[in-house]
Parts: sequence; structure tokens; C-alpha cells
Amino acid sequence: MTIAKRAGVGVGTVYRHFPTRADLVTAVYRHQVEECVALAETLIADDVPPTDALCRWTSAFTDFLVTKHGLSDALSSDDPSLNNLHALIFDSLVPAFASLVERAQESGEVSKDVSPVTFLRAIGNLCIVGPGYTEADAKAMVGLLLAGSGATTAPAP
Repeated sequence: MTIAKRAGVGVGTVYRHFPTRADLVTAVYRHQVEECVALAETLIADDVPPTDALCRWTSAFTDFLVTKHGLSDALSSDDPSLNNLHALIFDSLVPAFASLVERAQESGEVSKDVSPVTFLRAIGNLCIVGPGYTEADAKAMVGLLLAGSGATTAPAP
């Protein structure tokens, strides 16, 4: 198994910690989701200007999405063992992102018409890379989405 080899452990070790594919996918996503939530909290605690904070978080989230696009099939499956992951994403990422969007809205830098949930879904959809649509394209499109929301700066592609 490629994962075991890259981790420098035996296949048995991987299966002992992650008995199913869903367990492994959940662990990978849980770690990344926790990092995104922590970044939002840090940006707010450090009093990073609202638009800069929104753009920095969105850039990190975009990197996460385009590097994990291979796991999207697992996420979109009907596997009931992934229900906790869907809840984690919705219960953790949406409020973290919403806190940044709302700060930018309160400062007048982002339109109040922007719904954080819809905005986050749009970013997710723009990050589905494939033939003829690369990571660089996804990052550029997310930058345009940010600019269209009223954000004055966008993450570098």
C-alpha cells in the first residue's frame, strides 16, 4: 500500500489505525479541517485586517482543496461512515469561514449579500481540478471570486 510505504510503516500498522478507507479519509480531512479552523482563529486573534485575513484563509483552504481533490469521490459517496466527516466539515469549517466573512462585511470590505455557506461552496466547486483545469486555474478563479465579493486583495496564484 502506497500510504504505508510513504509513512515508513507496514500495511498492518495502517490497517490497525485505519481499518476502513473511510477511517483513513476521515483522519486526513479531520487534520486539515482542524488546521483551517485554527488558522481562522489565529488570524482573528492576531487582528489581521479583515480582507487580508479572509484572503489568507481562503488561500490556505484552496491549497487544501486542490491537493485533496483525489479524495472527493470518497466524500461524495453514500458511505454512512463518512457522515461524521460531513458534519465535521459543516460544523467546523463553515463557522470558521463565516467569522472571517462577517468581519470583512462589518468593515464594509465584502458585500453583505455574500452568504458564507454559499461562498464556501463556490470556493469548493472552483477547486475541482481536472484535465485542462489546473491548480493554478483554480487559485486564479478563487482570486476572482474574492475580488468579486468586494475583497480588495486576493491570494496569489
